Amino acid sequence: MWYLYILRLSDDSLYTGITKDIKRRLEQHRAGKGSKYVRSRLPCELIYMEKLEDKSKALKREAEIKGWSKDKKEELVS
Repeated sequence: MWYLYILRLSDDSLYTGITKDIKRRLEQHRAGKGSKYVRSRLPCELIYMEKLEDKSKALKREAEIKGWSKDKKEELVS
């Protein structure tokens, strides 16, 4: 099982990522050990998550969402 997730960061930007272990990945982000983008915009809050059956589907969904405008992402998470 893979997870696609969206974080809201301290500057109100949104970060989209994928992982196999959502709890571990959130801990990494919150400890400043995740991506540089998130690290410089802490704290972060998990606002959306989807379960996907394999890495290929997770990567495709991540690419799709990363191509969206912020407004469209906000619609998804609301």
